[in-house]
Amino acid sequence: MQLKSACGALLKMGFLGGGKTAQAMAQGLVDGKNLRASFSPQDEANMVAFRGLGAQTFTENLPVVQDSQVVFITVKPWIVPLVLDSVKSISGGKLFISVAMGLKLADLEQSLVPEARVIRVMPNIPTLVRAGAAVFVRGKKATEQDCALTQTLFESVGTCDEVTEALIDPITALSGSGPGYVFAMIEAMADGAVKMGLSRDLAYKLAAQTVMGAGKMVRETGMHPGQLKDDVASPGGSTIHGLSFLEKNAFRYIVAGAIEAATNRCREFSKEK
Repeated sequence: MQLKSACGALLKMGFLGGGKTAQAMAQGLVDGKNLRASFSPQDEANMVAFRGLGAQTFTENLPVVQDSQVVFITVKPWIVPLVLDSVKSISGGKLFISVAMGLKLADLEQSLVPEARVIRVMPNIPTLVRAGAAVFVRGKKATEQDCALTQTLFESVGTCDEVTEALIDPITALSGSGPGYVFAMIEAMADGAVKMGLSRDLAYKLAAQTVMGAGKMVRETGMHPGQLKDDVASPGGSTIHGLSFLEKNAFRYIVAGAIEAATNRCREFSKEK
């Protein structure tokens, strides 16, 4: 994938910070020679990883922003104000894409000059295997071209949809925290299979593939999950007996409650910022 500016030149992109999510995004981008990133002196492992992509690396933030048209904010939320303050003077005319949890657009925009354009993105951990689910919110100065670019960037490592900022917290609880719930379910499914005689390796493989395949069916068939569930639940069969056990133990209520609990924590986190 080659992303170009309006004049036809390859876009220059910078990362303020460079953890696993940043590396996954960088790998989905263009030419490593057009990437640059800044790190703390203690962040040697991530610095080496970015160098492996062909990117220039720095221990200061200014050179990254100075030579980039698009700047990703990928440091921890509590570090963002300090980082943005260090580059505020040269932030005009740049597009800043933040993946920092809990930091609202208004906070990000206030940390930069009025001419800076900001987009807030909520990705998730499957970005690492190019199967992420991201959403974005446009800031006051962000253009249609900025939004199209953001969508293209994140669709290179999964899906990406535009939403309003009011939806970010429940989306974080669903797709941001959701992989954790699914990992726990895969582990539980495998435990049950091991109890019934399967080897641990085979149980994990089959459980993971089953979850992946079921998700793909929902996405690609367009059918309601309830209909797909009914199709596999034959009268008197093993599936309906398993589903009955789940219902008896409030499976749906527990899963829906996890989304609610995570959403409430996200809202609390935002207020703490």
